[in-house]
Amino acid sequence: MPFNAVSRRRSLAALALLGALIPALPGRAAPASPPPAKAVSAGDVVKSAPASDWTAIPPQDLLVMALAPDAKGRSRQVVIQLIPAPFSQGWVGNLRKLAAAHWWDGLSVYRVQDNWVAQWGDGDNEDKAKAKPLPAGLAKVGESQYTVAAPTQENLFNAVATADQSRWLFDAYAPHTGFDHGWPVGLDKGRTWPTHCYATVGVARDLSPDTGSGAELYAVIGQPPRQLDRNIAVVGRVIEGIEHLSSLPRAPGNGVYKDAADRTPIISVRLASELPADQQPHVEYLSTQSASFARYADLRAHRHDDFLKVAATGADICAIPVPIRHHPAS
Repeated sequence: MPFNAVSRRRSLAALALLGALIPALPGRAAPASPPPAKAVSAGDVVKSAPASDWTAIPPQDLLVMALAPDAKGRSRQVVIQLIPAPFSQGWVGNLRKLAAAHWWDGLSVYRVQDNWVAQWGDGDNEDKAKAKPLPAGLAKVGESQYTVAAPTQENLFNAVATADQSRWLFDAYAPHTGFDHGWPVGLDKGRTWPTHCYATVGVARDLSPDTGSGAELYAVIGQPPRQLDRNIAVVGRVIEGIEHLSSLPRAPGNGVYKDAADRTPIISVRLASELPADQQPHVEYLSTQSASFARYADLRAHRHDDFLKVAATGADICAIPVPIRHHPAS
């Protein structure tokens, strides 16, 4: 009888069945099952984001603060990205003048309050006899500048823009939140404002109507103090070296060191554009208008990976930090 295709298929099926019934021989492992596919994480999305999804931060928009070396003699550098227009530009203009005048050189981090802020500037600013004179030409900025007109939808990644996002981006301090050109913001009634998240840099001030000049600054080193939104000017964020501020010894009460010897000296503060080219940081952020950021933000809000047993169903704006990296070519 000729061996036709039907007979061949029957023979192959019989052999397959036989192989399934015969146990593996001693010393020979059974064929391994393919490993389960690894869940894609938010970090995976950031690593795979194309170069076109990243936005370079100009050196003129970076403040580089050099603190005195630590107890082991290691250098400490803090890099701050200044917030772009239209936010807080009166105060940002003052920061540029203060940096150009090298005003912070020789001053200190004089306040570190646990779960609150690290603050720097002139620790003797309340003593008129000891206070360091401010450079001329600093602007006095009004409280109305804490908010600006809300951006157009095409410039905003936010909970209002798409129904898909609105189901998971929640907030207790603003009716709506989102990202405007790389910065977390709150929105209400046609106005928008930058939010206080971890590593946010703000302008210390006295009681209202004082709004501060920008000479005294703080960085958030604890739970995001969102109650400060629209009450204090946000002028930037620490994008590198926050550990040099968050690891400083805490002082009791409001965090101001009673002994000046406990302060951390500031060697210098410069706009990066003033530094030699080989000392300028080359950093970029993941554009919040990119498809990569949308996917990243969704995964931050709905983390499904091998570590978590119970996945989150949403996030607040500070739980989605904008990714920052050194430029690959630097």
